[in-house]
Amino acid sequence: MVLALSLLALTLSAAPATPPSGRALNTQGFRLYQSGRYPEALEKFQAAAQATPDYALAHYNAAATLGLLRKQGKVCEYSAHRDVIVEKLATAVRLDPRRLQRAKEDRDLDVIRDTLGWQKLLGRTPQKEADVPALLRAVSWYGPGVGVYGTTRALKFQDGGRVELWRKDINDSGKPKESRTQGTYTVRGRTVEVKLPGTAAPVTGTLTEAGALTFPEPLGGFTDSPSECDA
Repeated sequence: MVLALSLLALTLSAAPATPPSGRALNTQGFRLYQSGRYPEALEKFQAAAQATPDYALAHYNAAATLGLLRKQGKVCEYSAHRDVIVEKLATAVRLDPRRLQRAKEDRDLDVIRDTLGWQKLLGRTPQKEADVPALLRAVSWYGPGVGVYGTTRALKFQDGGRVELWRKDINDSGKPKESRTQGTYTVRGRTVEVKLPGTAAPVTGTLTEAGALTFPEPLGGFTDSPSECDA
């Protein structure tokens, strides 16, 4: 009898432990978040979303924590990129539309308010020509990056037909110099016409249905994602 009990105890101890559920992992993550241990909280939220893919709150909490880490300047360390945050939030809203109302009030998500992804969640889309003027103003537009210097130009469309071009020029010694130029713009359908000081004629571009803002060089193309973490 003693031998049988020993074998039973050995069998039970060798049995694999039941992995924690998505809800349990999410609860652990929330406690870590409340104590300010954000990287550890993110790990738990992501594990919760993986354990229970249809658990909206886990996806939402992962998005919000990434937003907070982005605010803290830890973009590259935790891949807290704007498109990643938007993707996780969009998944949460798809699974539970009530998450959108919470997101509107969540300061952790302020870092994505000026993205196309956020605007789409609000019902604005570049597929609709009528939404183009509002999207231009609501979104921050970034040009391509140059290695470690990141994005070297950006456009910000403002009310009243005003636009600002931000540039980062790199000199021969590798030292960046920033400048800002104020101009004007008009919109007709998908066509965007920008007039900047020192240019002989306005530059005409297009906001495509895919959400890319394209102009001929030297202005070039713009998206809602800055260049980050490139070596």
